[in-house]
Amino acid sequence: MKIHQPAESIEDASVALQMLKDGNERYLKGEFIQKKNYNADREAFTGAQKPFSAILTCSDSRVAPEIIFDQKLGDLFIVRNAGNIACKTALGSLEYAIEYLNVKLIVVCGHSNCGAVAAAYESSKNEFPVNIKEIISHIKPAIEKGGDINNIAHNNIENMVNKIKTDEIIIKPDILVVGAFYNIHSGIVDWL
Repeated sequence: MKIHQPAESIEDASVALQMLKDGNERYLKGEFIQKKNYNADREAFTGAQKPFSAILTCSDSRVAPEIIFDQKLGDLFIVRNAGNIACKTALGSLEYAIEYLNVKLIVVCGHSNCGAVAAAYESSKNEFPVNIKEIISHIKPAIEKGGDINNIAHNNIENMVNKIKTDEIIIKPDILVVGAFYNIHSGIVDWL
């Protein structure tokens, strides 16, 4: 089991992915890594950060990547928005992680019972403010593929992974982009 160190760069995306998988296993078992004193961790990162993965995930308060992947301060570069959508701002943030932080792994992590997906699904029945409509517009293509809310959440993850894979700044031979689905009931992360 590899644990990321504050000054360590992870150059192999498959190693970074395995670290997240191992972290979810620890989370499920309740066997968490020893966290240092957060004050000391903060001191270690005052000069620079070297996260080993970037994660585009939902703003849902039940989905906390540092917890569900059992990682420490400084390990993950996290981009959050309702529905884990790859909008321009999110893409720009992921580009930053690739270009300036040398991140090799991007994970799009959606989850079960996603409120943003449910809102998009119900959007024909409800009126939403303009900014929420913008979020819904990114999720709508996932609805067209069919299924229940969790199937649509899977479809949305796949759509966002595919969108990220078309970004010319992000896609390079050594960059891996994968999807993940977090079950808020079981705590299990399924990799897509």
